[in-house]
Amino acid sequence: MYRLLRPLLFRLDAETAHRVTLASLKHAQRLNLFGHAQPMSSPIELMGLQFPNRVGLAAGLDKNGEYIDALAALGFGFLEIGTVTPRPQAGNPRPRVFRIADANAIINRMGFNNDGVDALIENVRRAKYQAILGINIGKNFDTPNEHAADDYVFCLRKVYQHASYVAINISSPNTRGLRELQEQEAMNALLSALTTEREKLADAHGKRVPLAVKIAPDLEPAHIRDLADMLIAHRIDAVIATNTTIARDRVSALPHANETGGLSGAPLREQATAVVQELARHAQGALPVIGVGGIMSGADAREKIDAGARLVQLYTGLIYHGPGLVAEAIGSVA
Repeated sequence: MYRLLRPLLFRLDAETAHRVTLASLKHAQRLNLFGHAQPMSSPIELMGLQFPNRVGLAAGLDKNGEYIDALAALGFGFLEIGTVTPRPQAGNPRPRVFRIADANAIINRMGFNNDGVDALIENVRRAKYQAILGINIGKNFDTPNEHAADDYVFCLRKVYQHASYVAINISSPNTRGLRELQEQEAMNALLSALTTEREKLADAHGKRVPLAVKIAPDLEPAHIRDLADMLIAHRIDAVIATNTTIARDRVSALPHANETGGLSGAPLREQATAVVQELARHAQGALPVIGVGGIMSGADAREKIDAGARLVQLYTGLIYHGPGLVAEAIGSVA
C-alpha cells in the first residue's frame, strides 16, 4: 500500500507530506485498520527495562507526542518522542526539509520546532500506550550554552514521571552551538547537573528513570572514546548513536546537497555504524549502545546489532520504505 501512496506523498513538499502521513496514520489507527496483531520477537532487557523487541522509533518523527498510539500500532518495541524544549518554539524558517530521493536521504534543519514540554506531557497523558516510551529533551534556541543545563534539568523534572527513559539531545546540528555541549568541560557540567537531579527525582518518585545521551556521527574516534568514558563515569544508562551528519561527501553531486542541516538516510549508514562499533569496542559492555542512522532494510538493522548495538531505531527509512520496514527490521534482529 505504501509503495502506491509514496509517489503521491512525494509530490508534496517534505514537511507537508510528513504531517499528512502522520494524520492519515492516526485516522487509520482510530478506525482499527491495523488490527491487533503485533510482530513477534524475542524480548530484551536493557537499562533495567524489558523491551518486547529491539526496534524502536527514533526521536524527531513525533516531536510533540501527538501520534503515540498510531505509531505503536506499527509494532515498534519502543517509541522515542521529542525533541522537546522548555518553551514552545517555531524552529527555523521553511523550507527546512529536503528529500534527496536518488540517495534515499533527507536533509533537515528543523531547529527543535515543538509545542513545549507541557503540551507534550498532556499528549502523553491522553495516549493509551503503556509500553516503553522515551522522551528526548533539548534546550531552547535562545538559551546560551552556559545556561543549557537549566533547560535540560527543567525538562527532566517535567517528563520524569511520564518517561520510561529520557534521552539527552546534545547533537542536533540545527540549533546553533548545541554540539559544543559534547566538549569535555560542557559535557561534564551538563551530566553532573542531570544525574544529580535524577537522584533527587528518583527519591521523590520512587523510581530511577534511565538516562541516554544522543551523540553526533561527526566525531573523531578519540573524541568518541572520551565521550564514552564520561558517560560511564556519570553512570549514564545508554548512548544513542547517532544523530544526523553535516557531512555531504556521499551526496555532493545531487540536488539539495548544499542545503544546510543534518543529513539522514542511506548515506549516513556506514558512518553511524562506525560510531556504534567504536563505542561498543571501547566500552566493552559498560555502556549499552542504541544504533540509529541509515537503517533502510532489515539487513541494515542487523548490521547495527552486529556492530555492537543492543537496540536500533528507525526514522528516514520509514519515509522511503513505509511501515513494512518495522516488521522487516524486527525479523532481522530477533
